[in-house]
Amino acid sequence: MYRLPLLAALAASCISAFGTVAAAQSEPPANTTVVPRSPSTLAPGDEAGGQVAVSLTAYLTDDSQPIVQGLVWRIYRDGPGTTAAPVPLSTQRTANPRLRLEPGDYLINVAYGRANLTRRVSVTSQSSEERFVLNAGGLRVIPVLIDGRPAADQPVSFDVQSDERDQYGQRTSIVSGAKPGVVLRLNSGIYSVVSTYGDANAIGRADISVEAGKLTEVTLVHPAAEVSLKLVTRRGGDAISDTQWSIANAGGDTVRDSAGALPRHFLAPGSYIVTARHAGRAFRQEFAVKAGDVANIEVVMP
Repeated sequence: MYRLPLLAALAASCISAFGTVAAAQSEPPANTTVVPRSPSTLAPGDEAGGQVAVSLTAYLTDDSQPIVQGLVWRIYRDGPGTTAAPVPLSTQRTANPRLRLEPGDYLINVAYGRANLTRRVSVTSQSSEERFVLNAGGLRVIPVLIDGRPAADQPVSFDVQSDERDQYGQRTSIVSGAKPGVVLRLNSGIYSVVSTYGDANAIGRADISVEAGKLTEVTLVHPAAEVSLKLVTRRGGDAISDTQWSIANAGGDTVRDSAGALPRHFLAPGSYIVTARHAGRAFRQEFAVKAGDVANIEVVMP
């Protein structure tokens, strides 16, 4: 006669316990901290807290494989109105980032070397996969001298400028001080390459076209003359130390300043005036050089 009340008590206990577990699952205790999942690990289609999964992928061309390394993504929230500046949100350096964003408008920039693309992306209530086609290629510059020898015995650096000019006729600099042999990633288009051999004005120039998905290799010829300077008291005499030198072109513009007994420079073909200063006195000498010359210029003290 005690079984029925005992079963009823057990059932009531189970119901009470189940209710306690259910309540614990739906609402955490007051001393529990809930940590949301990282945006970078959110799987597509996993929307939570009003945020939506957005996957980003970049390509060189429409029909190329995805770029798998070397990308930098920058995500901005588009500012309200037409004059508000975009608000930077994050920078991602993975090839295929998966973001968790609230619905709204965003500006997303992807950079691959000097090639880049910015797109406005509107995030809705559905997850999305955004495809960025950079239309980018590569450029490699190989400098040589007028006789075809590699320009390897002196420092060489080059600048890449846009084909377009501003209202003052100046080109926009894209890359400055680049080293030869290195592949530069650029958006497809026409560029002007200006390369300097040595420390003066031995310059090579070329207009080149970079095609999307291709490597453009340019051999750039530098017409240069090797010039050594010497201040002497008589022809063929010993060089005088503690001499200051200044080389100017025919128009009077300074090309190079230096100091020492035997400075050496690489100059573009043309006519020049060199001034040697020693012990408070100045001595001038005119000379001209052609591409490929190796010239020893002596300035004689009267």
